[in-house]
Amino acid sequence: MRRLVTAVAAIGLLLPTQAAMAHNDPPTTTRTYASTDEVIANPERGFYHHTETHYRADGTGYVPLDLTTLRNFRTQENITQILRLFYLEKFSKQDVIDQHYLDLVRADFRTARAAGVKMIVRFAYALPGDGWPPPTPYGDAPVARVVKQIQQLTPILRENSDVIAVVQAGFVGLWGEGYYTDYFSDPQDPSVVTDQNWADRKAVVMAELKALPKDRMIQVRTPYMKQRMLGVPTGTAGALTAAQAYDGSPLARVGHHNDCFLASPDDFGTYLSDPIELDKDFVAQDTNYVPEGGETCAVNSPRSDWESASAEMARLHFSFLNIEYNQDVLDTWGDNLTTVKQKLGYRFALAQSTVTTKAQPRGDVRVDLQVRNDGWAAPYNPHQVQLIFQNDKHTFKVNVPADPRRWGAGTMTNLDWRVAAPPVPGKYRLFLNLPDPLLSTRPEYSIRLANDGTWQPSTGYNDLGQTVTVG
Repeated sequence: MRRLVTAVAAIGLLLPTQAAMAHNDPPTTTRTYASTDEVIANPERGFYHHTETHYRADGTGYVPLDLTTLRNFRTQENITQILRLFYLEKFSKQDVIDQHYLDLVRADFRTARAAGVKMIVRFAYALPGDGWPPPTPYGDAPVARVVKQIQQLTPILRENSDVIAVVQAGFVGLWGEGYYTDYFSDPQDPSVVTDQNWADRKAVVMAELKALPKDRMIQVRTPYMKQRMLGVPTGTAGALTAAQAYDGSPLARVGHHNDCFLASPDDFGTYLSDPIELDKDFVAQDTNYVPEGGETCAVNSPRSDWESASAEMARLHFSFLNIEYNQDVLDTWGDNLTTVKQKLGYRFALAQSTVTTKAQPRGDVRVDLQVRNDGWAAPYNPHQVQLIFQNDKHTFKVNVPADPRRWGAGTMTNLDWRVAAPPVPGKYRLFLNLPDPLLSTRPEYSIRLANDGTWQPSTGYNDLGQTVTVG
């Protein structure tokens, strides 16, 4: 469908009467594009590095993020995100978080932004003690305290939502994974979770959703957690639909993280349905629109072997995976790790474009694009879509109606826009820009297309290889 598009930076709206004045179809050029196998450092996808820091009762243990280390992740490994696990040991027994701790957390966000990376954020109170199963008490905090502390963290999360990829629910239990907990299940038998326990767990999740802007999501550790807390059944029937996606509701903002991916038939209790495939069907449908990521934790051949693992990452739309754990599992994938680096999350590639090559100032320019997603998922956070007209003297940006979150894994998206040409005569190269709306001046946070010779790193633009002559 041909659409009229509002232009920014001094480009006006093409009126229908202007379009009607044209008696002949303007000339166009069609171009096809070669894709590349290059591993691309795109935001909010791919392998991540695990980082954690602590704050003990005496105020020791906090290790700030290091700017050089984070920059090297980007430049040397094409890794654009970290999991930042903030332990709150001191605050499991007091309601108020020390201002010094809050200042340290803020500083970590500034460091991540300076390095051009994003953070998968989790808060937790406790690690296991000696022995297995871990001894009690585990060391987490009661629900009232957790909610109060989420409220104290809210300003930091909102101020820094631009460099937050997603927040994992955390807080409850060892590692913040929700199982071994003093307050949210029976400490002696963590599988026993009462109705009140579930109400308390939901209170934590609702507090986190409230703490974040509505365009940011959280992840829970098992699909049953989302099903139980938000009142939906397992299987495809309970999962998000396209109509529900991105509507700001809790259902649309709760995704999944699996931190024992491939380790056993049920991934060490991640899947609880009978049969297990129902929970996987739920996640497979849900993650068309919410994030899935995590880590492997044990070799479990043949399920953890490459053939099975890659099929499941594709089915469940994995966006990210821990590069460090479990190394034994990752080592079995051998050279296929390159494929994982390519396919985790989204991987957009231009297939073809058709563009009007001549126009009057503010005249009609038609742009038709075909964009293929060769990745295992779609983006789960918003990105703008812009057409850029650029020459040596001028740059004009046109915001066009499109949502890359809807460019699903394994699909070809046909985009058809009609926009107003620049008001200044000249010969313009045409680019596609997919910036982060909160970091639009930072080209490293824009999406790079997986094509040969299209990326302009100084601006974050993708060169369509098309020229429009105006005037």
